[in-house]
Amino acid sequence: MKRTRILILFPVLFFGFLLQAQETVSIGKEEVLQRVEENNSQLKISQQEFLAARAQYRQTNAVFLPNISVSHTGMTTNNPLMAFGSKLNQERLTQSDFDPARLNDPHRIDNFATKVEVQQPLINLDGIWQRGAAKDKMQATGLQSERTGDAMKLETEKAYMQLQLAHKAVTVLEQALETAQANLRLAENNFKQGYLQRSDVLAVEVRVTEVNNQLQYARSNVQNASDYLMFLMGESPDVVLLPKDSLSVQMNSVTTPALPGDRSDIKAMELATEARKKMYTASKMSVLPRLNAFGSYELYDDEIFQGDANGYMAGVALTWDIFDGTKRFGKTQQSKAEFKQAELELEQHVQQSQMELNRATRALQDAENKLQLTQLAMEQSKEALRIRNNRYEQGLEKTTDLLGAETQFSEKQLEYYQTVYEYNYAVAYLEFLTESVE
Repeated sequence: MKRTRILILFPVLFFGFLLQAQETVSIGKEEVLQRVEENNSQLKISQQEFLAARAQYRQTNAVFLPNISVSHTGMTTNNPLMAFGSKLNQERLTQSDFDPARLNDPHRIDNFATKVEVQQPLINLDGIWQRGAAKDKMQATGLQSERTGDAMKLETEKAYMQLQLAHKAVTVLEQALETAQANLRLAENNFKQGYLQRSDVLAVEVRVTEVNNQLQYARSNVQNASDYLMFLMGESPDVVLLPKDSLSVQMNSVTTPALPGDRSDIKAMELATEARKKMYTASKMSVLPRLNAFGSYELYDDEIFQGDANGYMAGVALTWDIFDGTKRFGKTQQSKAEFKQAELELEQHVQQSQMELNRATRALQDAENKLQLTQLAMEQSKEALRIRNNRYEQGLEKTTDLLGAETQFSEKQLEYYQTVYEYNYAVAYLEFLTESVE
């Protein structure tokens, strides 16, 4: 009998030793949320997406700001036209340079030119609308990044509640194991005294084995929940986390659930739709002419990095693309279709969000009802176990009835805490769906 008990206890003791061998770290929900906000990879990716959208918007400053470039070019040639033009730019022409023989067969000449060019947009209507679209896209990306943060906060709270539930399950099953082991000792004593049959003792041993297996899985769930929470915090999963606060019912702060029109994801889609509309307008504006100013200042010499001769040029260019092989018309039609698609997606998203809110409201009501029923069932099963245990100690109850009451009580405990988790998550999810832009 002792050998059997050792074999029964070995798996749970071995697994418990493995958990104890790992470092156990106590942590609170606020600390977890802060570390997720600072280190979570998904939030960092979302931030980079916003920075990319902001950089794309800043590129549209070219619609108003000038384009300035500086170049220094060196060349050598005996080409008649290039040689004459280079000497003319260098202001070194003499009367002898007009000799037809020298014009037709000039000597090699070196020319170094330093050039400063400026291009200034004046009127580019399509570019102005494209700039407005880029700004809307940047703001939409920022709001979407904010919504990603809200979703990650919800996921973190869910993971933390799963950790609380896993530890609560371990506590319940450890208590159940103590009770089962105590019943086993009592059954063995009664068997030795001839009050019980061998089959009754075996039934109690089976119960101890079942609880051991359940406890092993519960401790695995603790490790899994710890690993996932460490992953969300952007850290290596090499510790076992212990929540500072135990699993308990969280009060619902949402009194009248209503879909907020200024929720960050809805506002983001509205801005994205507006950006598509402006891109469509920009496509239509591309048929209009563009007005740009240009200018340059040039220095010439026959020695490098010198500039004895200089000159400038300035002007205004009006360009108008009359026909580009229907490319413009196709692009306009594409922009219009993308704008209409964005409008339909926004409408669909609002409808889906309202449906999710209605479903979440009903889920919270169901969780409230289930919470009351499971709490009542747990209290009743606890009282039933107390009564049967007293009668069993007096020899008035069968072993199978005691084991059934014990099993029912542990199951009702686990069911109650599972319901507490479901209720708390329903509250958190409802708050997530009704959260407005700050």
